[in-house]
Amino acid sequence: MTNAERIVSTLDSLLDHEVSLVIYGRAAVALGFTSPPREVANSLDVDVILRDSHTAALDADDQFWDSQAAVNAKLDREGLYMTHLFGERQVFLRRKWESEILPVLRPPLKFLRLFRPATIDLILTKMMRGNDEQDMQDVDFMIRHDRVTQRQIEDAFRDAVIPEGVELRDAYDRARPTVLTLARKAAVDGFTLPHRTSV
Repeated sequence: MTNAERIVSTLDSLLDHEVSLVIYGRAAVALGFTSPPREVANSLDVDVILRDSHTAALDADDQFWDSQAAVNAKLDREGLYMTHLFGERQVFLRRKWESEILPVLRPPLKFLRLFRPATIDLILTKMMRGNDEQDMQDVDFMIRHDRVTQRQIEDAFRDAVIPEGVELRDAYDRARPTVLTLARKAAVDGFTLPHRTSV
């Protein structure tokens, strides 16, 4: 069981009603793709995008927040946690991203309904730390896995909403050429995935 599976399964066990969450980051790669790279299983957290359409209901859901805090307390010794919950306006995404979210069906859960952004939006979120090596490895995997073209990426760049802030804008500008280079190289390679051991 991956770290992400441990975290979401623990949260699910503490809930007493249905809760819908959109996950991103390495947890979304680990749980939302077939044959993900082994290294994503080592991520210690699960990141969540709080949708504007769900904010009021989730804010009022004390049982969810109590469960989320209990997850962190329960898994603290293992260094696993769920503390990064960001509003959608704090994350790099296309304007209509929510209409294209995809269900995450692994692991099977009772109350927790997990989704991830479309791959093109996940690629955008991976640009928030600039051309960070680990994030760009994840971008390369997603481009090759879903055969994302340079044109699709360029279209996403035109539609992306970048939160205000010099650091975020700089990160976006640093990542853009790297992401485009990865898309061009993947197309030349025939979108062949690198030889990695899957989870």
